[in-house]
Amino acid sequence: MQTMNKMFENEMKKVNDMLEQDLLISLIGEVNAGKSSTVNKIIGEDIASTNPMPGETVSVDPYNMRGLENIKFMDTPGLNDPNDENPKKTLEFVQKSDVVLFFLNAAGTVFSDSEKEKFTAIEKNNKDILIVLNKIDAAENIPSLIQFVKNHTKNKYKVIPISSKTGENLEDLKREILVMLEKKGKDLLFAKSMKEKSAAATRWIVGAGVSAGIIGASPIPGSDVVPLTSLQVGLIIKLSKLYDKPLSKKAAKDMIVITATQTVGHTIYRQALKFIPGAGSIIGGTVATAMTVALGYGVKYAYENNMAIDYDMIGDLFEKYKQKATKA
Repeated sequence: MQTMNKMFENEMKKVNDMLEQDLLISLIGEVNAGKSSTVNKIIGEDIASTNPMPGETVSVDPYNMRGLENIKFMDTPGLNDPNDENPKKTLEFVQKSDVVLFFLNAAGTVFSDSEKEKFTAIEKNNKDILIVLNKIDAAENIPSLIQFVKNHTKNKYKVIPISSKTGENLEDLKREILVMLEKKGKDLLFAKSMKEKSAAATRWIVGAGVSAGIIGASPIPGSDVVPLTSLQVGLIIKLSKLYDKPLSKKAAKDMIVITATQTVGHTIYRQALKFIPGAGSIIGGTVATAMTVALGYGVKYAYENNMAIDYDMIGDLFEKYKQKATKA
């Protein structure tokens, strides 16, 4: 029990530390590229002015999400805005940014000489760039435009075609931001801001399943017990934070005990209650993957549907994902 408590506290601290970080996303692009309207779509509120007149954004200003004030979208003056009196300030924010969204107008002159020049300057200061090809609703032959941009950026960056007007592909943009933030340990913070949380949860569950398979395949007896449990506790806590569901130490332990009982029997149920390292190798890679994925999807399903997590749910999911893992 003491081992479990320590695991829970350690994993909870890791997750809470993630949520206390500042997250900075800079929006760069020429006037009328649709930066402000895209921010409004991502945040889900009309907080950024979308007046199409040049000079509307005259300084580098942050837009925050209600309840997640440490996420900052930095809207910068248009690259071709005559009222931008301090372009150096824009580059300073670019240097500090976790993600740079470089906007292009699909309905205009895509990747003009001035845009290429500004892009090169941005790239020298930060390479965590996603190129946002906006206004695809008003353009034709989007695949050719995408290829054109990729050719002129040496295929180094993702190009996401979107329409901030219709909302087309906005979820794709959010997912790409999430992938980039994953490498920085800031994906949970951004995922909490997303109205559609399922995709983020699924990524974490699948990733945890892969890691569990590696742990479970260890030939050293007993070496899988503690790291696998720690992985599963971390996954449960991350999901609870994503869906804003309270989670106690007892609840976390019970979820894992349910999974262990359904997957490897009552002998392991007793081991799970004690969480004693060195009790013997309990699972192989395939079972570890299926067990972790079943646990993750069980928790996800319960949270999304305000349900209690029970033996039958986890058991059914385990059988389903064990079969998938075996076939793979």
